[in-house]
Amino acid sequence: MVIIGGGFAGIACAKALARAPVGVTLIDRNNYHLFQPLLYQVATAALSPADIAEPIRKMLRRQRNAEVLMAEVTGIDTAARAVLTADGARIGYDTLVIATGSVYNYFGHDDWEGHAPGLKTIDNARAIRTRVLTGFECAERESDPARRQALMTSVVIGGGPTGVEMAGAIAELARHALARDFRHIDPRAARVVLIEAGPRILSAFPAPLSAYALRRLEALGVEVRTGEAVEDVTADGVRLPGEFLAANAMVWGAGIRASPAAQWLDVTPDRAGRIPVSDRLEVAGQRQVFAIGDTVAAPGENGAPLPGLAQVAKQQGEHLGRELARQAACGDAVRPFAFRNRGNTAIIGRHAAVFDFGRRQMKGYPAWLLWAAVHIYLLVAFEQRVLVSIQWLWRYVTFQRGARLITGPEGGSEQSAGRSERQAVRS
Repeated sequence: MVIIGGGFAGIACAKALARAPVGVTLIDRNNYHLFQPLLYQVATAALSPADIAEPIRKMLRRQRNAEVLMAEVTGIDTAARAVLTADGARIGYDTLVIATGSVYNYFGHDDWEGHAPGLKTIDNARAIRTRVLTGFECAERESDPARRQALMTSVVIGGGPTGVEMAGAIAELARHALARDFRHIDPRAARVVLIEAGPRILSAFPAPLSAYALRRLEALGVEVRTGEAVEDVTADGVRLPGEFLAANAMVWGAGIRASPAAQWLDVTPDRAGRIPVSDRLEVAGQRQVFAIGDTVAAPGENGAPLPGLAQVAKQQGEHLGRELARQAACGDAVRPFAFRNRGNTAIIGRHAAVFDFGRRQMKGYPAWLLWAAVHIYLLVAFEQRVLVSIQWLWRYVTFQRGARLITGPEGGSEQSAGRSERQAVRS
């Protein structure tokens, strides 16, 4: 059995096959599993990348029937039943599980990515952290008030959980962690703007929770602008209808699209690029090919596709792994998958979070505590849970953040990450 992708879905599936009478090969372009829900804390200097990433080989080293290959998958030869990689290798399979996740959707404006990276990779998070922190450093040396304000302005595009969490975290970084570190500027005067094209933020949550999140963000000093669609993103800011927002750091969180796995299989994807699958997570017209996680449009109870959440991906991976193990041992068919909603959550800031359990909702301090407990529990390694707990406790007591390092332009965002340095040179 070959599994493509070492995210929540792929890892869960591989682990569920631990005692199956099969060989398991997991392929990923990185050598680590990343806990993406906490990437925004790396981007805002609260955590280091190692706190939320774990080597895949370490995770599966005790699983004797599993091997890990670090490779970039470029296609699938369904006729020959082989996975194709960038280095020319062909990896044969009897059963294939596709768990390749998603990327941010720039809706036809892929050139915006260089200026407003999303939060999907460690490189993204480090690039954003560099931009935000470099902006304050350059503002410390800037004499022109307008340019200084632009250097201290961050724009977050998209009012979903990622955008809300990112905007709140940047505001707290400026108003607490950096407040006493500079001599010529007041970081508390930093401007954080959250832009949402729809009528309200957290549109997937009930209206009362959305309203609560709005109040808490505004209390942090975040400027929330709804009903405004971005027209352009440049190296110097964001253009809205009738207005240009000069900004130093921009973050994209306005939508996602699936990986190109549908093209590999030559199947027609949905509007978000996802692979349609049956309730058994099978790809139509393909023998022993399954797909799970953010890259699929799997039907829920009401027939609508399940949301691209970590809990959905993990439950799908665990279910499919168990079913494939049972199939290998007994020859039985894979049974349908049923999602159990354990609640949708978003954190706004200190003592402020929201939880939606469907029939019940929770907000404020209790939701914040539950959010922290859930995320610590979901971290892969015990040592990560301990370290993150200690760091969060330290932040809670001191309001400080220990990962405030400027490490230079990162990954594919080099052009825009160096913008602040170019502005400083021009000034």
